[in-house]
Amino acid sequence: MADSVGDSLDHALQGAFTRPIPQSAPAQMRYLVKQLRGTRATAQLLGISQRTVERYIVGKLKRPRQVLRGRLESEVTKRWQPRVRAQARKTAALTGGLVVSTRARFGFTAQPGTSDDARIRDITQALPPAYADRLFTAHEQGAGERQLQQITAEGLAQMYFRADNTRAHGLDVEFTEVEHIQIEL
Repeated sequence: MADSVGDSLDHALQGAFTRPIPQSAPAQMRYLVKQLRGTRATAQLLGISQRTVERYIVGKLKRPRQVLRGRLESEVTKRWQPRVRAQARKTAALTGGLVVSTRARFGFTAQPGTSDDARIRDITQALPPAYADRLFTAHEQGAGERQLQQITAEGLAQMYFRADNTRAHGLDVEFTEVEHIQIEL
């Protein structure tokens, strides 16, 4: 489970992969070199020397330090199967929507003069494709976590608290203190 909306969106798209990412550091390095078209660009991306990249490619180095291992895996995962990732995003944005499962503090304000104190709630709710499209678009454009949480809160407000706008009109929902969030396609 992720603790941020952005991480959870990335994890949801990884679930659509048809093949696992390369596991060994040399295989991951070869993949990055191929994607970035050279050892110099790969070295700059990872913050290591070009010679170190070359050593991984030929197999002289096999076990990176923890910081490099994390960076390497992250960069490979970002670039892995872009067409599969795009198709999963398109399906969620056009027809499928998303399922959001979260434990967070929800508070809301209704008609003037009424309010409900915020409390921790566990909610699992399907969001329509429009919210999936907004979330993925904002994430790709580099939106911050607060903005992604706001879009998620709007979706949860409409579908969970307002029952797709059939009750509780005008209810504003606050979505804070996210303990965990998991998004599935």
